[in-house]
Amino acid sequence: MIDTIGTEVADGEERIRLDIEDGIGTLTLCRPAKLNAWSWESTRQLGLMADRIRFDPEVRVVLLRAEGRAFCAGIDFTAPGGAITGRSTAERTRNYHEGLRWAHERFAAFARLPQPVVAAVQGYCLGFGFELALMADLRIAADDAVCALPEAQLGVAVDAGGDLRIARDAGAGWAKLLALTGRRIDAATAERLGLLQSVVPVDELEKAARGVAAEIAANAPLAVQGIKRSIDAYADAAMAGALERTAMTAALTLASEDASEGYGAKAARRKPVFEGK
Repeated sequence: MIDTIGTEVADGEERIRLDIEDGIGTLTLCRPAKLNAWSWESTRQLGLMADRIRFDPEVRVVLLRAEGRAFCAGIDFTAPGGAITGRSTAERTRNYHEGLRWAHERFAAFARLPQPVVAAVQGYCLGFGFELALMADLRIAADDAVCALPEAQLGVAVDAGGDLRIARDAGAGWAKLLALTGRRIDAATAERLGLLQSVVPVDELEKAARGVAAEIAANAPLAVQGIKRSIDAYADAAMAGALERTAMTAALTLASEDASEGYGAKAARRKPVFEGK
């Protein structure tokens, strides 16, 4: 894995950029050449940004956006530390579990920011990209957005709570359909399910998402933050326990032979043969 303790970002390794203006803290996924694919380092930087934003009185709302033609196309399997090792299957599973628990702590720091988060989603929003968007409080999408949780097609479990958040917002049946099949849905379908609050033409996305953020930023900060906390306390009452189960399930599947088969088949552009081991 990457250095999980460091608080600096090396030159050329920036995954997320923070800009603050007019009460809006804009977090930009800034690796468009990689379709903003996610890595352990991205997770570390998200945690750092959340810590910076949390106590900044200049930030009244967060706008989460991405450069390029995709919001986030999923995990970057070519990134350093992408695969966790161990001397045995048991140790490798344990290491995956601890790695995922560490990641969940960073995601929680972001999802539980006192300031509301508005996500602007365009293009591919797949796997972890979809899960990241679902961590936001509100989601505005371009009409070219495509969302999916394809993990089961690769032999692994959804690992950051995206399926749980879909169950919360759209119902358990839709969460199971999307997570168990891995099928892709377009922006119109995601909006109909309540997973998106608005869909706009691609060239209007930035203006629309920033407009919503500006509306929130204009309101009383203490009231806004209190409202977010109250709604989350109700909506996410069972989330912590479910995420711990998610971390263990994901760790077991990531260490499985099915996962190796799934990723190998994807690389070879063939249909995987899963044996449940």
